[in-house]
Amino acid sequence: MRAIISEKYGSPDTLKLREVATPIPKGNQVLARVHASSINYSNLVLLRGKPLPVRLAFGLRKPKYLIPGGDMAGIVEAIGENVTQFQVGDEVYGDISSSGWGTFAEYVAVDEKALALKPSNLLFTEAAAVPMAAMTALQAIRDKGKVKPGQEVLVHGASGGVGTFAVQIAKAYGAQTTAVVSTRNVDIAKSLGADHVIDYKKEDIKNLEKTYDVIFGVNGSQPISTYKRLLKENGVFIHVGGAESQMYQSMTIGAWYSMTGKKKFIPFLQRPKQEDLIVMKKLIEEGKVKPVIDRSYSLNDVPKAFEYFEEGHSQGKVVITI
Repeated sequence: MRAIISEKYGSPDTLKLREVATPIPKGNQVLARVHASSINYSNLVLLRGKPLPVRLAFGLRKPKYLIPGGDMAGIVEAIGENVTQFQVGDEVYGDISSSGWGTFAEYVAVDEKALALKPSNLLFTEAAAVPMAAMTALQAIRDKGKVKPGQEVLVHGASGGVGTFAVQIAKAYGAQTTAVVSTRNVDIAKSLGADHVIDYKKEDIKNLEKTYDVIFGVNGSQPISTYKRLLKENGVFIHVGGAESQMYQSMTIGAWYSMTGKKKFIPFLQRPKQEDLIVMKKLIEEGKVKPVIDRSYSLNDVPKAFEYFEEGHSQGKVVITI
């Protein structure tokens, strides 16, 4: 099979397209033909090997996993002897980042618990845009923010992969949602159902007088002190991605704020869960959530896809068609 190979940390041009052996499913594994995958911030972290602490888990000198890629949508081609949830021909999707990665390839063998049936109203390219980004938003909004109907939620960075899902999921959970985006993304935020849209090119959120129950900072560019001021007394700030400086602010200053006051600051990493794939399937089939896709690239053009993604201006997800 054809697959993208990552043998060393570095720039996108270190990624090479090669022929490798097709995996064979064993035990509880499913062999799926991958129709599409997508790029997430974690893919960029593993490509670069930065911030450096990630190398403790994913390889000190070179990537631990040869084939990158976590999201996938495809069709079951074969099953191991102990598989009970799927059969050959099922259309599935999932996030296999906790099961060895490997979706930038024509086939992947993965534990059946990493997959769920694909939303019936999505194409494979659309479904591949969902798993990691949508579960990040879902777990942050539902589990960490504990969003309830009528609460005020601010999504800073609402036009990217995670942000577009966060706006919609917060709405699905009954919140009044404010999206913070640049001028070019105002219409996208409105189309996703945001109740209010702030164009940060025209309005500095530092000057906002309104406060919020939950603030979801997706690559948020403001200092932690700004988010602290914008939170209600018992509010929660959830931080995902962003520059290293912001990550450390969230882990240090944010932790201090959490210990010394009622406002909570949570640095967050999602965990792949089959049950959350099923939750997203339901929300999508009910028409409450939809993926937003910026661009699609072929497997041959994965390095170009990473170059574009790394610019940080994608509107929604960047998809890889295989």
